[in-house]
Amino acid sequence: MPRVRRTPLTRRGAAILALLTTTALAAGCGGSSSGGGTDQVDTGSTVDAALAAKVPAAVKSDGVITIGTDSTYAPSEFLAEDGKTVQGFDVDLFDAVAAKLGLKTKWVTASFDSIIQSVGSGKFEVGVSSFTINPDREKQALMVSYFSAGTQWATQKGNPKAVQPDAACGHRIAVQKATVQVDDLTKRSKDCEHNGKPGITIDQYAAQSDATNAVISKKDDAMLADSPVCAYAVDKTNGQLELLGDIYDSAPYGYVFDKSQTAFADAVKEALQALIDDGGYQKVLDKWGVGQGAITTVETNPSVG
Repeated sequence: MPRVRRTPLTRRGAAILALLTTTALAAGCGGSSSGGGTDQVDTGSTVDAALAAKVPAAVKSDGVITIGTDSTYAPSEFLAEDGKTVQGFDVDLFDAVAAKLGLKTKWVTASFDSIIQSVGSGKFEVGVSSFTINPDREKQALMVSYFSAGTQWATQKGNPKAVQPDAACGHRIAVQKATVQVDDLTKRSKDCEHNGKPGITIDQYAAQSDATNAVISKKDDAMLADSPVCAYAVDKTNGQLELLGDIYDSAPYGYVFDKSQTAFADAVKEALQALIDDGGYQKVLDKWGVGQGAITTVETNPSVG
């Protein structure tokens, strides 16, 4: 997915390796904060009384939605320079949805692979962390679609190891744990071995920022992640990385709700659709340069795969 607009982060002069490392360390602390940073887009989102009335009493009793997120996945969700404020297009968008429901948000950093379980246990009221909707996740939770992304590869500038997505046998590839890309690489590695070639060494990292750093440092030959994440990493590395191959396997991202929270999921679904219809949704995506992933219709547990 091409970068169509520069973001506020671009104007900072910090070195990318230091930024990514700091983000990973801070995210590991598991702190919490409100979201949005200091440069939120004005979506014009105001309280919709009819929609606010549909929010369950248990959710709106304190006026705040507690959200679990893995804040290492720029530009979707990542930490600001203060090391605690979660920002990104996921943050701006869900904050605007919450505003339509008359609610505020509390963003809590958590490991990606723990969030769905934590929503189910009641620790978080919703999970917002670039979760690709697939049948396995739909079995565990209610998922409300809000964006469309595919998988993209990236490697060092000039591709010195001559990696190709369909010819990655014998290479070391970086990926974040518990993502759909792990399954992708596992299948590719098995195909390599089936054809008498060396398998792929799959280096899994708890944070996407660590996976990106592994390619920058040349520990790994390439990485794959969601398309907006790879595009953003390339944009921020000042020529150290480049995109590799085409985007493939496009699928929707979804907000994660406990299966018992159908009324809450429906309220969020309607608020997001209203934001799409009034243009605020597109403003958020364009701010972060991910407008090509926009959807027009919100669905709950859409049939995927």
